[in-house]
Amino acid sequence: MPSLVSSRFSIPGTHSPFYQGQYLADEEDVVVVTINQRVNIFGYSGAPGEPQNVGLLDQRLAVEWVRDNIIGFGGDPKRITIFGQSAGGSSVDYYSYAWTEDPIVAGFISHSGTALSFNPNPPNVSATYWYKVSSLLGCGTSGNVLGCMRSKNTTDILHAIALVPAAPSRALLQPVFHPTVDNKTVFGDYAALSSNGSFAKLPYLAGNLDYEAGFYKLSADATNKTLTPAQWDSFNLAGFTCPTGVEAANRVKYGVPTWRYRYFGDWPNLRLYSGSGAYHGSELEMVFGTAEDVSGAPNTGPENATSRYMMKAWAAFARSPADGLEDFGWPMYDPQSQTLVRLAFNNETSASFVDPIVYDAPCPPVNNPAPAQGAF
Repeated sequence: MPSLVSSRFSIPGTHSPFYQGQYLADEEDVVVVTINQRVNIFGYSGAPGEPQNVGLLDQRLAVEWVRDNIIGFGGDPKRITIFGQSAGGSSVDYYSYAWTEDPIVAGFISHSGTALSFNPNPPNVSATYWYKVSSLLGCGTSGNVLGCMRSKNTTDILHAIALVPAAPSRALLQPVFHPTVDNKTVFGDYAALSSNGSFAKLPYLAGNLDYEAGFYKLSADATNKTLTPAQWDSFNLAGFTCPTGVEAANRVKYGVPTWRYRYFGDWPNLRLYSGSGAYHGSELEMVFGTAEDVSGAPNTGPENATSRYMMKAWAAFARSPADGLEDFGWPMYDPQSQTLVRLAFNNETSASFVDPIVYDAPCPPVNNPAPAQGAF
């Protein structure tokens, strides 16, 4: 049985209904594994001289655990697909560059995030943030302060982190403790690496939503940031549409079986406000079948049908990443033809296909993720 491994953030004391794998597993006879990773300073400390991006290493350890143990749960260690959304989508893509010689997995799915979607921190910038927190905790402003930092309790560390100003960004407050370039797990020039094919040549499914900003407008409003509709369109392009298009096109260039989707679902029980549209993260309830759990309100008939359809598509990819979606009726992606998969377009319950230029036309030759900094 194939296994779908989804990364999520580790937040003590919480349980998100987004990531319950029961419905997907029951509907499609797949094993669904959700994994945790350390985040913030605990996963991406930037401490000089120490291993970087241990949150990403958590993900690798989880994949190794699945390889070694999934057979005990009825899974096939040779059919592991990893997928994630937003920062999780980026981390799936990071994985494809970091573990080219021994990827373990059979396929990748990136939801609303790729390695090109935002700029990771240079080491000197991450070190600056690390020492700001260590100074606030009385551990010093230089040198090896890790021992002192480890002696502090989590609550004190979180309070100190809250005093570090967010990095500047155009639309949203930008967290400072996120991936750092170490040229092992995270690299400094993904645009060049992508163009050169420096990724694991494994089947790839990637996509984004029609109006990612529908979610982020809430965060912007909370910090009194006001953007024009044109600026929000730039945000959507820079963080989602354009990087997804580039990553998919470069996979195709190197002969990788690739599919690309765009999700349009706008359902009454998931609407955040009038005009929120197909906002960031709103496809997860379709893939996991959890819309009613999240909203507390009943689904519409077309919403249920769309959810079942997307479950089947994701499971088809997991069963056979190289050709499962072709058998399902989706053409392999070609940037020059009608192969972009539209899901829930006009709330239809199956896919339609369109030329990517319909949405990619405004994209520059080289994507600049700056307008979307803070979205991850």
